[in-house]
Amino acid sequence: MYRNFRYGSRVEVFVLDMRTYRDANTSDQTKPGHILGDAQARWLAEGLRPSTATWKIVQADMPIGLVVPDGKDIEAVANGLPGAPGGRETELAWVLKQISRHRVRNVVWLTADVHYTAAHRYSPERAAFQDFDPFWEFVSGPLNAGAFGPNKLDPTFGPEAVFVHAPQTQNSSPVQGFQHFGELNVDGASGALTVDLRDATGASLWSKTLQPQRR
Repeated sequence: MYRNFRYGSRVEVFVLDMRTYRDANTSDQTKPGHILGDAQARWLAEGLRPSTATWKIVQADMPIGLVVPDGKDIEAVANGLPGAPGGRETELAWVLKQISRHRVRNVVWLTADVHYTAAHRYSPERAAFQDFDPFWEFVSGPLNAGAFGPNKLDPTFGPEAVFVHAPQTQNSSPVQGFQHFGELNVDGASGALTVDLRDATGASLWSKTLQPQRR
């Protein structure tokens, strides 16, 4: 199901499948794991490198730095442990390293699977693993389900929660106002990318305009 497509010269979207090729959920983080699988991880790195689009949007169904537990096991990427990447984090570390090594600019991650919305800024200055370039992750959910959160942020890739909109009452009803979606707009002339995190009424809860960087 992973695939990529273009929106003119400004945007290329890379849609990931983080469920089909991943290892079984486990609490054992002592050895490298997979959430993309070798073939998809290589496809993503090799597809980002030659892209001529101003913005490379990675659309992922699981968050990068948020700990998503499955009982005592790990459901997503982050394992909640400080220090070097472990488990599925090792595969994401490899992808991030390839992006940095080949000087791929303007990569933005869109993720889901948690029931609130947030904007995260990742920086090697705060990270245990530092061989990557800073990047943004924008998280939105749910569309129509009980809302809860926020989830714990794993420090391995140095995330900072710049914005969070989550309920205080866990499993809040949709009528309580914690249903979310994100909207991205690119200015054709300047290439500036504006991200809005919105509630179910369409109101913008938080907005950020990113200026493109050159290689």
